[in-house]
Amino acid sequence: MGIVVGYLATPEGRAALGAAIEEARQRDTRVVVVVSARPDEPEEQRAAVEAELERVRAELAAADVDHEVRLLTGGDVADDLIATAEEVGAHLVVLGLRRRSPVGKLILGANAQRVLFDAPCPVLTVKPGPG
Repeated sequence: MGIVVGYLATPEGRAALGAAIEEARQRDTRVVVVVSARPDEPEEQRAAVEAELERVRAELAAADVDHEVRLLTGGDVADDLIATAEEVGAHLVVLGLRRRSPVGKLILGANAQRVLFDAPCPVLTVKPGPG
């Protein structure tokens, strides 16, 4: 059991990670961070992702939260999150969402929508704070 969080090195991704850490503390459970990469990603981009994941591991360790970080190369973010949630028997999936215009609010991102509808557990969506 645990909390699965979809992570990108963006304000939305950092907000999702922060929310997952808080939820893990409250529930006394582990966090499974899922990062989806394309299989054809250039080597220098892959190196940047690995460096960012080291920062994420350090943040989780500093927060004293049991954790696992998974870099998956299937290329489909929603599939990776849903499969991981099913595999670990997740209590919760956490996603960061971008701020949207009034018209954009009518249309949720395709990956977020798939996770919301198909996840085997509740999904918490968060937005980064102002600024």
